[in-house]
Amino acid sequence: MAEKPKAVVLLSGGMDSCVTAAIARQSYRLALLHASYGQRTEARERRAFEEIAGYYGVDERLVVRFDAFAQIGGSALTDQRIAVPESGAALAPHAGIPITYVPFRNAHFLSAAVSWAEVIGARAIFIGAVAEDSSGYPDCRPEYYRAFAALIREGTRPETQIEIVTPVIALRKSEIVRRGLELGAPLDRTWSCYQFEDEACGTCDSCRLRLRAFAETGASDPIAYRSRVEQ
Repeated sequence: MAEKPKAVVLLSGGMDSCVTAAIARQSYRLALLHASYGQRTEARERRAFEEIAGYYGVDERLVVRFDAFAQIGGSALTDQRIAVPESGAALAPHAGIPITYVPFRNAHFLSAAVSWAEVIGARAIFIGAVAEDSSGYPDCRPEYYRAFAALIREGTRPETQIEIVTPVIALRKSEIVRRGLELGAPLDRTWSCYQFEDEACGTCDSCRLRLRAFAETGASDPIAYRSRVEQ
């Protein structure tokens, strides 16, 4: 039997990236990349990354630091002077770009993934971007990834063939939960909270989206919360 091709999966430690890894491993050998960028829950996300990688038995791992984001600021995730909102504004359509958006973050992550993929001979880069039921980040749109795919073609060796795969981009969060459950993804090892590292707050946009998704599927979210706001 021919060996599966290799793919780099951007694995933050969150639910979307975990399910993306579960999807990718059906057709590819995994190489997992984690980005630390001075976010509030940096240590907890790193732990989630390592636990998910261990669950899938992936030894090929790369952790990349992007310290400049904390210096640049402008986001509640990286700037301690900006509070993480608890209003649930991101649950409403057309709410604008939330303050938790980290400016042009995914371009940095993808650039590192492309560099690593070209070195290790990976044929694809998987990223768990979600457009339909997310917080409205501009770097999670399908158009963004089509443009970046063109950039890869122009900026790598002529023989390099790397595609960007966004398997959950058109799914609602509840559909991502269902897909993860179908694939046996270790959702209990994921972390989505923007604020805390011991127990999830349950009130930030990310927690609220996750809690609503589990409620819509009728499944129980396996992680601990300080508060579970009615969705």
